[in-house]
Amino acid sequence: MSKTESAVSATYFSIVGNTVLAIAKALAGIFGNSYALIADAIESTADIFASLLVLFGLKYAERPADDNHPYGHGKIEPLITFMVVAFLVTSATVIAYESVQNILLVTPQKPPKLWTLIVLAVIIIWKEISFRIVLKRSKETNSSSLKADAWHHRSDAITSVMAFIGISVALIFGEGFETADDWAALFASGIILYNAYLIFRPALGEIMDENRYDDIIELVRIKALEVPGVLDTEKAFIRKAGMSYHLDLHAIVDGSISVAKGHEIAHRLQDYLKEEIPNLNFILIHVEPGNP
Repeated sequence: MSKTESAVSATYFSIVGNTVLAIAKALAGIFGNSYALIADAIESTADIFASLLVLFGLKYAERPADDNHPYGHGKIEPLITFMVVAFLVTSATVIAYESVQNILLVTPQKPPKLWTLIVLAVIIIWKEISFRIVLKRSKETNSSSLKADAWHHRSDAITSVMAFIGISVALIFGEGFETADDWAALFASGIILYNAYLIFRPALGEIMDENRYDDIIELVRIKALEVPGVLDTEKAFIRKAGMSYHLDLHAIVDGSISVAKGHEIAHRLQDYLKEEIPNLNFILIHVEPGNP
């Protein structure tokens, strides 16, 4: 299975899982008198649309290079990540607003039902499993948007944990604590916003071509010296595009050899690096003269 196929299958898994959970949470929240569960359902609904965006981004990013996009279409990934973050922020804002509205209600509220805790326990376990599955796929495929989708699952698990705590407090302490699950939902919205920032920051670095890949550069330097004719390396710049990386590398060769020989060494180096480091896609080698 290719990286794209692996990422796409993980996204379909997210879409189906979030759809089922959104319906289950909404029904449990309505009939179980729990706004925390309804808030959870709101986030899961946003997750469905976010996963659809991720799916679109993954497929678009794999389009081959063309005249208008000579480096491919990989930069769509961090842009999709920004949109996923926007969904997270919107969900957190809606949850926080509704929670505050419920907390400020002067009319007494019905306490949540006991069975909603069972529903939440199942949801927490499932969402944590989903987080680990999708995060593993994001690492295997090197996809930033899939990583954002994974953190959607973790955020959902966090809101469910908060809801579980809030409902437990409301049931244990009884009258006067009916809004405990609303306070839990409010606290969860803050956690969601923090996770949104953690997802946003790497994607911003990807768009801005920040120097964030020292480990790959070090590996490139080591592998380059294994190519006959390469004496050393100088400048090395890496930028991420989609699931792969672009490399600009200055390679030092014997200054007394012909241009044709230096060109041949550069091509051997390029082919060897692609073979040894599969995540490298576009590689530009600049030959520098040196002393053997």
